[in-house]
Amino acid sequence: MESPVAFPKSHPAFAPRRDPAIVPTVNYAIWTLTSLLLLGGLVGSVVPLLPGTTLIFAGALLHKLLLPASVSTAAVVWIGVFWLFSVVADFACTLLGARLFGGSKWGMTGAGGGALVGMFFSLPALLLGTILGAVAAEKLLGQRTDREALKSGLGAALGFLVSTVVRAAFAVAMVALFAYSAITIAAAAR
Repeated sequence: MESPVAFPKSHPAFAPRRDPAIVPTVNYAIWTLTSLLLLGGLVGSVVPLLPGTTLIFAGALLHKLLLPASVSTAAVVWIGVFWLFSVVADFACTLLGARLFGGSKWGMTGAGGGALVGMFFSLPALLLGTILGAVAAEKLLGQRTDREALKSGLGAALGFLVSTVVRAAFAVAMVALFAYSAITIAAAAR
């Protein structure tokens, strides 16, 4: 059996090559991408069509994968937990808002459908779509009176506004947690 040839790792021909100018450039690019995702997520937490907290979670996860030593695993896990809570709260607030104001399953379904259509246009269209979807579904499918249908629509709109505030709060908490983790690790490294 042939013995393997051992190459001296200290010899310059066999040492790994690293261009000192490339590493900081890549780090800056990763930090820039992460910052853009976090800022886009903050904006997206209140603006339709942008998945706010999802962008923040994706930014934190991508950053952890590309620069693992710059943010803690615990911070990324907690950011993921906050993301999950924000998604659940987003749906629950709108649906419960319609339900608390006397809406039926038709009103809640209509509110969700109206919000889905309205989100492609603007924030006012999203709010109006939520109201109109709940009202139309209550009138047409739930056989409710005008007053009951309008009450359900307003409840859905109120639930939507509450969900926006909750989603924005989760987004701020997620970014703050990421920043705290990164700053703490950077300070400890010095």
